[in-house]
Amino acid sequence: MRLAAIDLGTNSVHMVIADVTGDGHIQVVDRVKETVRLGRGVFLTGRLRKSAMDLAVQSLVNFRRLLELRKVDRVRAVATSAVREARNGRAFINRIRRRTGIEAEIISGAEEARLIFLAARHALALENSPPCLLVDVGGGSVELVLARGGEALWMRSLKLGVARMTERFLGGDPPGAAQVRDMERHLAREIGDLLRDARKRKVVRAVGTSGTINTLVAMARSARGEESGRLHGASASAGEIARIRRKLLKSKLAERAELPGMDAKRADLMPAAAILAGFILRESGAKKLVACAWALREGVLLELAGLADRIAAGAARRHSVNALARKFDGTDPHGPQVARLALALFDKVAPALGLEPQCRELLEYAALLHDIGHRIDHDRHNRHSYYLITSADLLGFEPWEIEVIALASRGHRRQGARFDSPELLALPADKRRWSRGLAAILRVADALDRSHFGVVKDIILHLLPDRLAVDVDCGNEPADLELWTCQRRTELLAKLLNRPIVLRRVRRKSPQATASRREPSRSRPTAEVC
Repeated sequence: MRLAAIDLGTNSVHMVIADVTGDGHIQVVDRVKETVRLGRGVFLTGRLRKSAMDLAVQSLVNFRRLLELRKVDRVRAVATSAVREARNGRAFINRIRRRTGIEAEIISGAEEARLIFLAARHALALENSPPCLLVDVGGGSVELVLARGGEALWMRSLKLGVARMTERFLGGDPPGAAQVRDMERHLAREIGDLLRDARKRKVVRAVGTSGTINTLVAMARSARGEESGRLHGASASAGEIARIRRKLLKSKLAERAELPGMDAKRADLMPAAAILAGFILRESGAKKLVACAWALREGVLLELAGLADRIAAGAARRHSVNALARKFDGTDPHGPQVARLALALFDKVAPALGLEPQCRELLEYAALLHDIGHRIDHDRHNRHSYYLITSADLLGFEPWEIEVIALASRGHRRQGARFDSPELLALPADKRRWSRGLAAILRVADALDRSHFGVVKDIILHLLPDRLAVDVDCGNEPADLELWTCQRRTELLAKLLNRPIVLRRVRRKSPQATASRREPSRSRPTAEVC
């Protein structure tokens, strides 16, 4: 189903067009944004300016053409803080309908918070998360949601948006110390109690779901010398946000626009964003700020598709991996077969490799995705798989998890990442060990389906002091190719285990035969020289 969501925000008008599947995967087809500043002056005068309305309507005329070209099935347009507070907001909505045929609706702050929470819960798999505080900072309002275990403990929409705060408090360029103090006193009166409640519930992180907040994370990454790339799931510590705050409050507008990681179109609003983010982190006790690429528009899409209450939050990880696999591998059974064999190996050798239980899921996803690079090129396809995995919009993962999945996939062939590669060295030591261990397992599992015919029915493993014995049950299928390839792919696993790997082919006796001799129903393998 092809759907579109339009967000008539205080600063910008956004539209996203996406194909939404029944399992909740959203594949963006088109995305467009126009900065119209609907909220400029509205919080002081109570009215939308004619020039801003003219620009917004013309943008929606163009959006309408795009909707028709993209053959969108359903569209929902929502207007937020600036429009809902303006005395002429309803007249503006009527003008949009007459000019474009788009039926925009003014949503309440509570509804805005709910839709943002739906999106973030799906995108970050919050159902297994410790208490966290969602923070969406628009131009006119701020939505705060305290979430625990995928449920919202409370939701609030407050008139604390960065355009509003800038107009009301931060008139200087740069803002003066007294202006900053006045804004922080106002924040303390408006949200101090909420943040103290968050601290009492031991919130460990704040999740930013808006452009201004995520710009702060991008600036922190630039300050660390990290390359620009996937922002979703990236984080900045409370200390880093405090340093960025000091820098922004010392800089004039032209200087702010040139800072690394800065979105120049937001430079005038970033002092207010930094003051707000720093205050929230300090008062709530959250140690870091995490960027979330999904927000109001994605929540609208989920609701429009009727998926908001049917898709479990934690399922986002598996759904997004499966969607990426289908996109490049179709219904090829090789990935699932390799995953099945890899998990059997993991269950036996994980402790010896120092792999934690959470690595099991990452290994399964690496196995499902390890061959997607074939769509680009056969030679060095594992490197293409790495690029596709790290560039994809995989939901619900920490950045390090995606990197481990990608490195394990890349390592399923000999041309995988070296132990001293920049990608590995960028990870903490334990994650480097996990990447190598998962890659070693994946090499063996992939070799055991070298023909892609699924001839290996089962593997029985015996981890002994002097070897890892792998009994390979192929039934009556010819498996010379699998066994030959596997013999050549065990080197890394043997090195990490510090013991050789011995393969042998076995055939399990059929249950009917054992039953006829009145033996226990469990079949026993019969060994054969490979």
